[in-house]
Amino acid sequence: MPETASPFSFLCRVGAGLPAVLESPLSHGSPGMLQRFKRLFARKAGSPAGAPLQIPASRYQMSPAAVSPGAREVVAKLEAAGHRALVVGGCVRDTLLGKKVKDFDIATDATPEQVRALFRRARIVGRRFQIVHVHMGRELVEVTTFRAAHHRDEVGTGRAHRDLARRNQRGMLLRDNVFGSLEEDAERRDFTINAIYYDPTADQLLDFVGGLEDMAQQTLRIIGDPAVRFREDPVRMLRAARFRAKLGFALHPATAEPMDQLRPLLAEVPPARLFDEVVKLLMTGHGVAAYEALCEYGLLEYLLPDTAAAASEPDFERFLRQALINTDQRIANHQRVTPGFLFAALLWPPIVRTAARLGSGNGAGAGLGEAISEVLARTVRHVAIPRRFSTPAREIWEMQQRLEKPHRKSAEQLLGHPRFRAGYDFLLLREQSGELPDGAGDWWTRYQAAPETDRDAMLAELQPPPRSRRRRRGRRRTPATDAE
Repeated sequence: MPETASPFSFLCRVGAGLPAVLESPLSHGSPGMLQRFKRLFARKAGSPAGAPLQIPASRYQMSPAAVSPGAREVVAKLEAAGHRALVVGGCVRDTLLGKKVKDFDIATDATPEQVRALFRRARIVGRRFQIVHVHMGRELVEVTTFRAAHHRDEVGTGRAHRDLARRNQRGMLLRDNVFGSLEEDAERRDFTINAIYYDPTADQLLDFVGGLEDMAQQTLRIIGDPAVRFREDPVRMLRAARFRAKLGFALHPATAEPMDQLRPLLAEVPPARLFDEVVKLLMTGHGVAAYEALCEYGLLEYLLPDTAAAASEPDFERFLRQALINTDQRIANHQRVTPGFLFAALLWPPIVRTAARLGSGNGAGAGLGEAISEVLARTVRHVAIPRRFSTPAREIWEMQQRLEKPHRKSAEQLLGHPRFRAGYDFLLLREQSGELPDGAGDWWTRYQAAPETDRDAMLAELQPPPRSRRRRRGRRRTPATDAE
């Protein structure tokens, strides 16, 4: 669905169909009006789910047409088989906010096996949290079974139960496949604004935990006890930072308060999962805001500790910020961005620092290769960067010295390098951020655009590469013998 309005357009619609005095509860800003608006919602946000607030979706300019054809077909087929099926999560949230929706998620009382049996192209994925990927033509629809709200003393009490749900000693959920009711499912979701359900058959919104109220007040509030929920899944702290960046909402004080104490739990999250979270945080068009949120809540040091340490220096912080500004702009312009380039930028400041410590001085000399290996080895303990992205990043880094000082013999060869464009863009980024003086980037820009005859002239003006100094070998002596 195309983006139809700004993220704040919901505030002008939130009261549609309500009493006239509540028409736009936030835009008028009256405390009394806000209180009356709160009383309209019969439940305190974040409280345990009970009877839902049921609202005709038309009041929020939502209709079945807002749901993708594939998702509507999945709902219809599940209901035809006697199951309940609802659209839920970020797709409902973003539709209400007038944002573009890429994927639709369905929640149902059907088990994963029952869902798979209904659809020809369906596959159960995940062990910690089972979902079903249903392919409807070229569309992928994620289907989850209603989860039950369970407590620490209920988990791991028997082998059969441990196969469904398991926690570690710190309370982190290692597996969460205890199925339950719709009301329990609402309790198991992370933030109130992500627990709004849409029933396309009845054309109705269901809100068990005050998500609509929090959305109207632009508040991010975790469902239940924040400390317990963050211990269950520390990645929820990263999701809080991401939603704050994407939506511009403020974290409720009770949600933010335990993060300072619990952020070390991110060290227990599998590095492969944290890689996915970094990409979601920094490569979805809100990278600068996400970076600021990560720094504010002290989360960056548990994802990329070397980067966080380097960011304490103004020059490196300026480079990182410029890299994220450029990434956000490229995404806004529908230009390609890659994790390889992103991680090349994120790890360049610590590589420069490490190379300087190893004796390189400027990060592009003899110590660069050793610095790259050292920083990558430390980073992958926290965030597992796949080789298909770390290899291009390494090539970008290793290209910088030759790009900074082009030579007659290497220029044309460098231009034919498969990563030349990425390396060239990285050089421009370094100049743009002030790390390097302008000059080399402009030369490469002109060289690429020049015809062959002009290229030859440009190459002739360059200094030849410095000759490597050969060590003189001393005269070989015959070793002395005992007889001498």
